Amino acid sequence: MQRSRLALGAAVVSGTIVIALAPVYADLFWLRILSFALMFGALASALNITAGFTGYPAFGDVVWFGLGATVTGVLMAKERWPFAAAVPVASLFCITIAAIVGPSLLRLRGNYFAIGTLALNEATRALVQNLGVTGGPLGLSLPITTGSPESTARFFYYLFLGVLVLTIAISLAVVRTRLGYGLRAIRAGEDAAEALGVRTTLLKTTAWTLSAGLIGLVGSVYAYWITFIEPPAVFDVGISIKMFVVMLLGGVGTLFGPVIGAFGIQLLENEVWGNVLNYHLIILGGIVIGLVVVLPGGILSFGRRRVRDVALLIGRPMAAPAPPP
Repeated sequence: MQRSRLALGAAVVSGTIVIALAPVYADLFWLRILSFALMFGALASALNITAGFTGYPAFGDVVWFGLGATVTGVLMAKERWPFAAAVPVASLFCITIAAIVGPSLLRLRGNYFAIGTLALNEATRALVQNLGVTGGPLGLSLPITTGSPESTARFFYYLFLGVLVLTIAISLAVVRTRLGYGLRAIRAGEDAAEALGVRTTLLKTTAWTLSAGLIGLVGSVYAYWITFIEPPAVFDVGISIKMFVVMLLGGVGTLFGPVIGAFGIQLLENEVWGNVLNYHLIILGGIVIGLVVVLPGGILSFGRRRVRDVALLIGRPMAAPAPPP
């Protein structure tokens, strides 16, 4: 067990160093690919707080991504706010809305909750589009950053990396506290948790608001990165589907699984898209389904088992040779 933990720690440290030094060696194309991987790693890690730790399939959580991007776009383009001031306001706005609708929506369970979150996303998208706060069908253009393309690419790369580190740190804090124990109790059996005195609605709402704030933070950075937003793009359910695929592939309820899944999916998607353009979605979907079937616990769980097997094999004493006849 100790050796497997050391191996896992060494892998985390090595991966962190490689990710931190990537902009030094990668060109603009790969920086964009890796930035998307970091973005979806943060999104899947934030979703993991609700869907993984708590067991509530929030399929419509892209609503927080869209709201974070929309609030940032409106504040920067129309109110002339600086990016540094718009980001925390956008994240706080998502937390506030989640805290308001959470106690009611989180009384639903299973498929009903999933459908409820999808309905919330579609209603919010329609409201934003009909109000015209993002310019209607023309969309909303944000101010562009000053500086060279290389410096801009590195800026957003490290910005997404910072958001990912923050998301993992908050997830770790959730896992190590009473909140995390309560969420896992809800996932194991909500009725039993209530019978034992766990305040399930409060804990679920807390987890959902944390997830909403982090997803809204990612959406805020994305809006400034792309410099153009429109409701159909930022409230796209396809983003939510990809978040779930990343989480499932990496490992549901794990700390670093969504990060591994994000890099795996992004690199796989880029490879398939670059070689089989016309059928890349069909091929990519087939590969993902095959991986989920072969690795039901995710890549991280599979890797842990292999590391544990190797550690046990190395630590097992060799049998003494049989005496000669």
